[in-house]
Amino acid sequence: MNTTERSPRGFEEQLLRDLSAHVAQRAELASNRPALRRTRFLRGWRLAGALGMAVTLTAGALAVQTMRFGDQSPPRASASEIFHLAADAARQQPELTARPDQYVFMESLATFRDRPDSGPYRTTRNQLWQSAGGVAYTQARYRPESDPNGWGELMVLREEDPADPEKKLDAFPPPAYHGDLPADPDELLRYLREHPVDLHLPEGADEKAVYGSESMPYTTARSMLHGGYVPPRALAALFELLARQPGAVVISGDMVDAAGRHGVAIRMPGVIGGNDDFLFDRDTHVFLGTRASVVRNGKESMYGAVAVLRIAVVDRPGQLP
Repeated sequence: MNTTERSPRGFEEQLLRDLSAHVAQRAELASNRPALRRTRFLRGWRLAGALGMAVTLTAGALAVQTMRFGDQSPPRASASEIFHLAADAARQQPELTARPDQYVFMESLATFRDRPDSGPYRTTRNQLWQSAGGVAYTQARYRPESDPNGWGELMVLREEDPADPEKKLDAFPPPAYHGDLPADPDELLRYLREHPVDLHLPEGADEKAVYGSESMPYTTARSMLHGGYVPPRALAALFELLARQPGAVVISGDMVDAAGRHGVAIRMPGVIGGNDDFLFDRDTHVFLGTRASVVRNGKESMYGAVAVLRIAVVDRPGQLP
């Protein structure tokens, strides 16, 4: 059991952001735009081995299977309207600043099961320290939510080699603090086109079609909600950009995140073999987290859900705000 130091000063913890483990996504194979320089923007770190389901984006309109929970009343707003409300909420958040040598601290609750479509659910509390400037490895610790004294040791997390899951990459992860993102949706769209998230495509994949597709900026934008820190104005621009993506729908009924908070969920388009939902507070429209589901034999079941509890900037791994 390691001793975790507390920060000598307080940090703002208002911004609720998503932290989920790696969801490897491919863009629609629909365009022949020239291949662009790829930046390894952000990859979600695996939470205690959970939520590592790979999903695929494909060309064309997809029939979206809807999973209803709780109250069956119609949603009060469209997906686009909710994204715009989320953008308004993001602008009200206090802004964190970070030096390259500091760390973005995030604490979350993750409910998951080891196999996507079977087995018991478990809930863990996760604390993650990501290098703000991408100059050090990520470190993390976990405990069962049922055991307040069950914290494990701090451990270094390194990304897996996509060609060999048993091998870890030596490269540091990309910066966790995204302070250089444009605050205008149009400028952000151009930026994301030039800096797509690295999807780690398998050998032989048509990278030109994937990274040049019209949907790739939205894929990159969505990936940024799975980790790191986006300042308020840029986060608002990101939500406004996602409001433009066609195919997103609001799930009817009240949704509850991994922390028991009630919200409204937007189901994103283009996921094959399951669904990827973004959750927002039903009243304030603050972003709460995500949930992933799988579809087997026409039946949908939750695979995992992540709720971010707090985010801050600290000086070193193991330090709490």
